[in-house]
Amino acid sequence: MAMLLLAQEAIPGGFEVATVDHGLRPEAKDECALVVAACEKRGVPCEVLSVEVGAGNLQAAARNKRYRALDAWAQARSLAVYATAHHADDQAETLLMRLNRGSGVSGLAGVREWVQFIANEVPVMRPLLTFRRAELLAIVQAAGVEHCTDPSNDDISFDRVRIRKALEHVDWIDPVALSRSASRLGDADETLEAYTNEAMRKLVTRHEDRVECVAPMDREIGFRIVDRIIRQFGGAARGSQIADLLDSLENCRSGNVAGVLATVEGEWGGAERPVWVFRPEPPRKTG
Repeated sequence: MAMLLLAQEAIPGGFEVATVDHGLRPEAKDECALVVAACEKRGVPCEVLSVEVGAGNLQAAARNKRYRALDAWAQARSLAVYATAHHADDQAETLLMRLNRGSGVSGLAGVREWVQFIANEVPVMRPLLTFRRAELLAIVQAAGVEHCTDPSNDDISFDRVRIRKALEHVDWIDPVALSRSASRLGDADETLEAYTNEAMRKLVTRHEDRVECVAPMDREIGFRIVDRIIRQFGGAARGSQIADLLDSLENCRSGNVAGVLATVEGEWGGAERPVWVFRPEPPRKTG
């Protein structure tokens, strides 16, 4: 609701609204209706997007479905960009949650100010990352706008909620400062991605049945290259799995992850740098 009010002040008549019903709670329809009513009162077009969330990691599945629905909506409306209402407290929770999981630079960059998940998708912006949750609530209350709270925000079975509850009891952690740190890590991640692009051009050769990579000098670049190659084969691996595979390759041992077999074969140009070779893992024999 706060972003609706701020957008109306900043770009009146220059935006539309979508709200997502994940179908996970019976109250969600009424909550979406509340958003629609607030938009109608202000003459802002609003559409409810309904999605079905499958089994598994509930929050991750809902997030994936939500962004797919929002991108399809934005493309259908020929919108140049769409914005989500992530704020500084969200960013702080994300950073701390990923620190607790041992994430690398990419993960610690948290929620990006601008992001395009896949080529040709509509870019996403997060204009409220410098706002605290309490500030946004105060904006809504001052405007006298009816609002609601998602009860899942109090469900301590989720890691994010446990971190949120912990942050409520400390005053020496500054979510806005954490948000700035995440932004700087995002800048570092973009630089590392640029170096990885260059390393891919110089070190990686694709063949019909395999991909060869001259062992990079930097471990972080090697991590990113291995991750990209695994994805090119259609696999997906956790960061810890990529790190374990990288350990094996750096010690001249074979390894496999996500259906991809990686071996160490020979040297490159007499430079005493081994060549890593990636192939689809052969079917396992049975019987």
